[in-house]
Amino acid sequence: MVNYPNMKKRQMSVSQPSTHKHYTAHRGMSLEEDISLSNEYYLTTQKAVIYKKPTPIQIVKVDYPRREAAKIVEAYYKTPSTTDYNGIYKGKYIDFEAKETRIKSFPFANISLHQVEHLQRIIDHGGIAFIIIAFTSLNEVYLIDASYIIHDYYHSQRKSMTYDKIKTLGHLISQGFQPRLDYLKVVDEVYLKEDE
Repeated sequence: MVNYPNMKKRQMSVSQPSTHKHYTAHRGMSLEEDISLSNEYYLTTQKAVIYKKPTPIQIVKVDYPRREAAKIVEAYYKTPSTTDYNGIYKGKYIDFEAKETRIKSFPFANISLHQVEHLQRIIDHGGIAFIIIAFTSLNEVYLIDASYIIHDYYHSQRKSMTYDKIKTLGHLISQGFQPRLDYLKVVDEVYLKEDE
């Protein structure tokens, strides 16, 4: 069980398999797994250094059925997490969130206010901030600049950003073997074109 800072309790299941189909169902991978494999590829080819941020937790109770099988039974999030990934690419700081959705829109409920504020701070300080959104039912993954999500989060009358708007403002990420999701190709085209 993991308790969030506002003391709401949520059950956390680490070993249960996911029942929904991922956009990479033919490979059995989730968006997070694909990004992690892409980041490993970028690191081993010395293209970029980008890591998933660990979520800081305070362990409260551990069950020790056997010494080698210790299991965290109860923990609290110390602070709300910011975004999923950060690192450096071609001398530029990159910070981004990754989300999956089964519907043809990106609900703003999928991103929290502190994440929106964090992404805005990255932009304000000259970093590259974006969101990677996987539309699992369409087998499509987009990179969209965080500024578009931030704007609509605060100003849209809707509670989500439509697929069509993301398709128009965002950029389709090519899927392959190595890397699984070549999101840095989009970063080159969108953010670093003038630097080359």
